[in-house]
Amino acid sequence: MRYKSGKLRQEAFNQALQGKNVPILTLDNKWYRLLDGRTRASVKGLENQLNNLLKRQGKLNTELKDIRKLKKKLMSEIVPLVDEADQVGGSRELDKKIDQNTRLVEECNQKMDSYREELKELPRQIEKLNLQLMLMTMDCCYDTMQENTEEIQKIEEWVKEIRVELKKRLVRKQEMEQQNHEIYAYMHDVFGAEVVDVFDVKYSPEKKRPVMPRKKRNVQKPEDGGEADFGSGI
Repeated sequence: MRYKSGKLRQEAFNQALQGKNVPILTLDNKWYRLLDGRTRASVKGLENQLNNLLKRQGKLNTELKDIRKLKKKLMSEIVPLVDEADQVGGSRELDKKIDQNTRLVEECNQKMDSYREELKELPRQIEKLNLQLMLMTMDCCYDTMQENTEEIQKIEEWVKEIRVELKKRLVRKQEMEQQNHEIYAYMHDVFGAEVVDVFDVKYSPEKKRPVMPRKKRNVQKPEDGGEADFGSGI
């Protein structure tokens, strides 16, 4: 099998992803299962950059919400202070408090504007990094699949060879079992069980293989004076 070079592969991947809604990879548990230790290390830098942008985005949204609350509180304090200052004809302490709240409200506005501007740019940065991470992930997965395919082919060839060898050995085993059976039958029929005992071999016709006896066989003489039973059914 011929595989595309790295550059051509990246171009093909990039074209395939055009217009696709790519999920944020580092937020997807399935993505982590795609990579092993080696491939994970190769994308670690992009992974960290993407996670840092996501953390920054979350932090800005939280702080923006807190600043809105603070601004609302400051604004709610300014109106009564202005009314009170108008009623008493002015007060240095009230004017100072009004100026302080007004300054804090302005700082809140500046921070909110800055955060909104950064939050407007962050999604583009996140999308760009996520796409780069996706391309690297696809590249790693492609390499893994290529290596697996080559190894699978080797294993398939090995299995074929083993099957052939196994078949040969099974045939050889059957031939030897048949030979043992014929030898046993000949010795038993022609020479009798006593000769078989001389060879110290016991044969099991059911299993079709010779086995060593567990203990030496004793010949029992019949009480009625008849011939000894040599166990012809060995």
